Amino acid sequence: MTKVLSIFTDGGSRGNPGPSALGVVIKNEEGKTIQKLNKFLGNKTNNQAEYLAVLEVFEWLSVNQDLSSLKIDFFIDSKLVVNQLSGFYKIKNQDLKDLIIKIKFLENKISGKIFYHFIPREKNKEADLLVNQTLDKKI
Repeated sequence: MTKVLSIFTDGGSRGNPGPSALGVVIKNEEGKTIQKLNKFLGNKTNNQAEYLAVLEVFEWLSVNQDLSSLKIDFFIDSKLVVNQLSGFYKIKNQDLKDLIIKIKFLENKISGKIFYHFIPREKNKEADLLVNQTLDKKI
């Protein structure tokens, strides 16, 4: 039986680059939050923080979920990240290329389907709040 997860990710920096953090909210099929993740990332760009949020999800999944029967819907408020991970945009920045290689490697460990969806910032409030709370504590 396929398990469906809805994953909301956000990354942000204050300054670009500057102090940065990630926020993740993972929900089950019923829309119930099963995990929240947040992490201070140090000095990063906004785009790096967005990608590190997605990478953090895959690392969490590889430890905490059965990867053989997942359908994952990512909801991200960065058009760049959604379009690059979906293969619609080329990746020119080497730092982002390195992160995408790591993400694609971890994607391949999941036999289910993975989809990346763009959502407006207003629909990503929980993940955004985690980013800002983390940054507020660190700076």
